Amino acid sequence: MPADSRHPATPRQIGFVLLPGFSLLAQACALEPLHVANRLAGERLYTSITFGLDGRAVTSAAELSLSPQSVAGSDAGSLDMLFVCAPSQSPGEAPALEAWLSRLAGRGVALGGIAGGTEVLARAGVLDGYRATLPWQSAEAFARAHPAVRVSHHLFEIDRDRLSCGGGTAAMDMMMTLIAQHHGQRLAERVSEHFVCERIRMGDEPQHVPLRSRLGHAPQSLIDALALMETNIEEPLTTHELAEHLGISRRQLERLFKKYLQAVPSRYYLDLRLQRARKLLRETDQAVGDIALQTGFSSGAHFSTAYRNHFGMTPREERMS
Repeated sequence: MPADSRHPATPRQIGFVLLPGFSLLAQACALEPLHVANRLAGERLYTSITFGLDGRAVTSAAELSLSPQSVAGSDAGSLDMLFVCAPSQSPGEAPALEAWLSRLAGRGVALGGIAGGTEVLARAGVLDGYRATLPWQSAEAFARAHPAVRVSHHLFEIDRDRLSCGGGTAAMDMMMTLIAQHHGQRLAERVSEHFVCERIRMGDEPQHVPLRSRLGHAPQSLIDALALMETNIEEPLTTHELAEHLGISRRQLERLFKKYLQAVPSRYYLDLRLQRARKLLRETDQAVGDIALQTGFSSGAHFSTAYRNHFGMTPREERMS
């Protein structure tokens, strides 16, 4: 992704609104890459400012307090971007903050939500029509409350001038992707290397959601079927073999998949194997042929065709992207 044309002498000012119970980890993962980018570039690419709801210190989830530099709603004429850092679960309502966010959106300030910050942006009405993500535990209730927002389960989303992430270390991947957009991929990679990260995770990678949480009140036999699939990637089981392991008929198994996953077992299994293959392509230097074998494909041609049909590119094109 090429760097943009903004003059380097004009640093971007990035604001962070800290709400009580915010994650220190997520906030640091968003803030630190910006300062490291400044140091590695040898010039001031970014400046930062923190905001609170009032003039008092804000206590984090870890019960440590930070003293913001300014108060939300005050003059922010030089802000280019503002992130709301909020607790993952049900951040409290803040009408004055939400009104301020709406005004900033009208002035063209890019807005972001970190963890529960996405909920705050949605309540302010500035996410309607945008893709957005938030911690997976809150996604279902969020989607019901905000039907105009296009909810995803990805690590992070950058949709035009709206940004969001599930919190934690996903904030670092989001910010390093942003640095790449602003100042080039090589600087982002150097920032990643500084933090001893193996790679910058991409926004379309899914958040990991435990099986039981994903399926809610699904029968144990379906949970067991998915666990068998996840532990038999290299040598996939047939649908008949899965049913035999579970002590149910093939027809019963297919009904469970249709009811709870809106898929047939073979298609779900193939998608699972291809997701594992994509992870290996992105995170390792293993040969494409070896990855094909590790994910249950008997030939490179079969693997390449299935991968292209699913992701719209071949395994080799994935590695080059």
